[in-house]
Amino acid sequence: MTSGVDGEFVRGPPGVVDQLRRICGTAERALFASGVGMSVATADGTNGMTVASDPTSERLEELQFTLGEGPCVDAFTTRRPVLVAELDSDAMSRWPVYAPALRDAGVRAVFAFPLQVGAARLGVLDVFRAHPGPLSRIHLGQALTLADLAVATLLDGQERATAGADGLDGAMEYGAELFQAQGMVMIQLGVTLTEALARLRAYAYAEDRRLTEVAADVVARRLSFDRDQQ
Repeated sequence: MTSGVDGEFVRGPPGVVDQLRRICGTAERALFASGVGMSVATADGTNGMTVASDPTSERLEELQFTLGEGPCVDAFTTRRPVLVAELDSDAMSRWPVYAPALRDAGVRAVFAFPLQVGAARLGVLDVFRAHPGPLSRIHLGQALTLADLAVATLLDGQERATAGADGLDGAMEYGAELFQAQGMVMIQLGVTLTEALARLRAYAYAEDRRLTEVAADVVARRLSFDRDQQ
């Protein structure tokens, strides 16, 4: 683990934090946003780290977890995007403390996209805009793509940390066992080999376990994936 915001911790090597921050900056430019924030959840669903494109967005991102309300909290809980094209009276009723804080910061629209793979919830990507109005179809597609990129970055960081801990001596054995586990999960879920690997990595991340341990449990039949996890 590496140190995150305010002394909290996030899984993965330090480079992952920088990559997530760059994704926020890219999203801000691509989506014509006033700011973009990202919250990464810990295994128990609490806020493990917050990154953003700018200090104001980072403060707004963290404030949601302090207050226990906001689009990020709702998107994480429901596993669905929360798209608020205008901070109207409905938004004020929905988030009676957080919505006024958004308005005070100059935000007039907010869009939250959950970061998840299968049953594993990793966090949320929030897009703040200084003007009201919905995301266009193109911008919505770009936001979803950037959310997927954030998921891949988080999972890749966890896998690199695992590989580094294993060392070179166990690389061959690790690869063979992981491939066997992929095949078993592929059959259990009826998905592609690539998707099976994504599910293994997501499970390891969500449970705060090493990928090698999860693969070993699958091969030994101590752990089984089923269609209810999709």
